[in-house]
Amino acid sequence: MIKIGTALFEACEQLERERGISKEVLIASLCDAMVAAYKKHMRTKEAANIEAILDEQSGEIGVFSTKLVVENVEDPETQISLADAKEIDEDVELDDEVKIEVTPEQFGRIAAQSAKQVITQRIREAERNLVLQEFMDKKGTLTTGIIQRVENRNVIVNIGKTDAIMPQKEQIPGEYYKPGNRIRVFVLNVKETTRLPQVIVSHAHAEIVRELFELEVPEIEDGIVEIKSISREAGYRTKIAVWSNDPEVDSVGACIGPRGSRIQTIVGELKNEKIDIVRYSEDPVEYIVNALSPARVVSVDIMADDEYAHEAMVVVPDDQLSLAIGREGQNVRLAHKLTGWKIDIKSVSQMEKAEAQAFENNYDEEESDDSSNVIDEEELQQEIEEEMNQQGYDEEDLQQEDALDHNDESEEISE
Repeated sequence: MIKIGTALFEACEQLERERGISKEVLIASLCDAMVAAYKKHMRTKEAANIEAILDEQSGEIGVFSTKLVVENVEDPETQISLADAKEIDEDVELDDEVKIEVTPEQFGRIAAQSAKQVITQRIREAERNLVLQEFMDKKGTLTTGIIQRVENRNVIVNIGKTDAIMPQKEQIPGEYYKPGNRIRVFVLNVKETTRLPQVIVSHAHAEIVRELFELEVPEIEDGIVEIKSISREAGYRTKIAVWSNDPEVDSVGACIGPRGSRIQTIVGELKNEKIDIVRYSEDPVEYIVNALSPARVVSVDIMADDEYAHEAMVVVPDDQLSLAIGREGQNVRLAHKLTGWKIDIKSVSQMEKAEAQAFENNYDEEESDDSSNVIDEEELQQEIEEEMNQQGYDEEDLQQEDALDHNDESEEISE
C-alpha cells in the first residue's frame, strides 16, 4: 500500500466546492490511474482482474488482483489454491474470490506521474459533462451573462461555468456590446466538442420577448393571459398576439400594465424597440385586422384558406396605405409572420381602379364573343351551300325549283 495522506482528500473537497466535481469522481479517477500505471509498469494490456483500492481511513492506496479459489491451479494469473488462500483469509472456501495486493515496490513515483495525467483528463471530462448537462437543461430559456470580448464579430458572453458565443446574425443591428456589461440572452443551442461544450446564445431571438413578458406580467405566468404568437425584427419592431382565458381580464391591458409600467420596462430592456400588442382571434379576418394595427382597415377578403395556402386581400384608406405596409414593408411583413397569412394590401383608389379595369376587360370579351357568333353564322351558311353542291345541286337548279314552286302556288290561287 502507498501512503498518500489527507492532502488528497482536502484537494478533492476543494475541487468539489469550486467546480462542482464530486469527490467520488476524483477518487475513482485516482484508482483508474493506479491501474493504468500498473499495466504500464508490468508491460501488459490485459488485466481484467486488477483494481486499485483506496482506504480513506488510513489514507493508503494499493493495487490488488482478484483471484478465484480452486483446488488445482491452471492459470496462476486468475486462480489461487485453497491452501494459499487460507494464508490470506482463514474463512475462505472453494469458488470464493480473494484480493491479493500486487503493488510493485517503489511504485509511488510511477503512479504519481500516471495519476497526474489521468486525473487531469478526468477533471476536464467531468467539467465538460457538468457544463453539457447544465446548459442542455437551459436550452430554449433566458439567462443572464457578462460580455467578455468581441472576436471576429462574435460576442463572447460568460454565462457561468463557460463562455458562450453570440454570432453576428443573433445580435441586434446597431447595438454596441461593451465588455463588462450584463446582458440577457437566449440559449439557442449547445454543441458537444472535445473540450468544453460550445453554447450558442442570441440577443435577437423572438423568445426573449416572450420571457420578458412572462417575467413582467403575472397574468401570463399564472396562465390567465396566453401569448399566441410573436414576430420580431430585432432592434426595430415586435408584434405580439395575446389572448385572455378569463373574460374579465383584458389581455392587452394586462400586458401594458398600470400607466404603461409593464410595457415600458420591457421596451427599456429591449433598448426602446417598438412593441405592438394585438388581440388574438380565431376569426382570421379579425386577426388580420388586429395584426395590421395601428393602420385602419376597410375590408378583408379571404382569397385562399386551405392546407396549402392562406391568402387574404386587405383594403385600406388611401391615407393609411403607407402605414399599413410600413417602412420597407415591415408592418405587413410582421403581420404575415404573426398570423401565418399571406397579406396583399391595396388602397381604396387602387381597388376601384382595378375593378374598373376588370369591368372593361369583361366588356371587351363580350363584344368579341358577339363578333365570333356572326362569323359562325356565315360559316354555317357557307357549309350548307357546299354540302348541296356536293349532292349535285347547283344555282340554276335551285332557281328552276323556285320557279316551279311559284307556278304551283299561282294555279292553286286561280282554282
